[in-house]
Amino acid sequence: MKRLLQTEVIRLITFTLLGALIGAFWGQPALGAAAVLLIILASHIRQLLRLAHWLKNPEQTPPEARKLWGEIFDGIYHYQRRQKTAKQQLSQLLERIQDSSQALRDGIVMIDHNGDLEWWNHAAEHILGLSPTSDRGQPITYLIRNPKFIDYYEQQNYLDPLIMSSHISEERMLEYHITLFGKNERLLLVRDCTKMQRLERMRQDFVANVSHELRTPLTVLAGYLETFSDYADELPPRWQRGLALMSQQSARMEHLVTELLTLSRLETSEFKAEATPIDMGPLLATIRTDALALSGHKHNIVLNVDEQLQLRGSINELRSAFSNLVFNAVKYTPDGSTITLSWQLDNQGAQLSVQDNGPGIDNKHLRFLTQRFYRVDDSRSSQTGGTGLGLAIVKHVMLRHQGHLDISSCIGQGSCFTCHFPASLIYTPDFI
Repeated sequence: MKRLLQTEVIRLITFTLLGALIGAFWGQPALGAAAVLLIILASHIRQLLRLAHWLKNPEQTPPEARKLWGEIFDGIYHYQRRQKTAKQQLSQLLERIQDSSQALRDGIVMIDHNGDLEWWNHAAEHILGLSPTSDRGQPITYLIRNPKFIDYYEQQNYLDPLIMSSHISEERMLEYHITLFGKNERLLLVRDCTKMQRLERMRQDFVANVSHELRTPLTVLAGYLETFSDYADELPPRWQRGLALMSQQSARMEHLVTELLTLSRLETSEFKAEATPIDMGPLLATIRTDALALSGHKHNIVLNVDEQLQLRGSINELRSAFSNLVFNAVKYTPDGSTITLSWQLDNQGAQLSVQDNGPGIDNKHLRFLTQRFYRVDDSRSSQTGGTGLGLAIVKHVMLRHQGHLDISSCIGQGSCFTCHFPASLIYTPDFI
């Protein structure tokens, strides 16, 4: 193209000089040069008009031309062909994406930056009851007016899904996932999880019922074993060992049933934070005293408590959670270890941490510790009487208090379990 442009400039100069030479025969060289320039200009204007006409009718073949204009017409024609091919490929890709989205059983809804409904698939139309004629362009919060969904939508904390009953039928449970993209646009994924929720409810009811039914026979067994223990000295040594083992395992089973019932209650009951703030100082001091009794005063348990910092919540649930953390530290650290129990403000609210200088936990176990019955070392848990439910209880207590549990550990340097509470549950009298 550069070479053609140079050729065109040389051609223009040549014809201009030729026109000036012809005009010189009549004594008007400037007039001759101007006439040639006008002829060349008219030729270019003609080609521009042909180009404009062709661009208005791109389906026609490009005009025939030579040299520079020929290259321009050919270049535009090939560019149009490439653009047309790319447009067809993009159109086919969009059709495939839409077809695949329409085929999904889960509902997909695109929400624009204003929060208005922009597009959805057939599944979303069925699950959410959307109407293509009246709902397009309407705010999503006008369609789903549940306060839980509105809070979830506006807080923009979409790490975890929202599970709640459908606004169409309360018997139907839906799971909502929201993903941010573009300029404050959102993609809403809706899944019907009614069957999974029913199965989870059945599991919870089964565990609760079995645990409740086990409590009565275990109580009877424990009572008779305690009675027999009063006459253990009169029994042969072999029977004494058997009686001691039965008493130990009976107590362990009672402890397991109690924790199963506690976990079941945490999972199934509604939580309402108590209005009266909890004085954390005496609560943690009591837990420290119980932990020292469990340890036989073989551990050094240090309290680091902000006495002015109080917490709104269920004192029984929080006592259970904090006791689990401290008692675990006592059970799984050797005698002479130091356990630090801290209650302080942090950037997001307040935190309670239980830190020890024990053997530590391998990082590969950390993300599984709050699962039911998960044990890092089965033999060690059987020796200490652990059930594998303590940290699961802590996790559910924290969820009910809008908080979360963080676990950090390093082999040979100890572990730290930190309960984070939001600022909305914090009460500091000095600042009121």
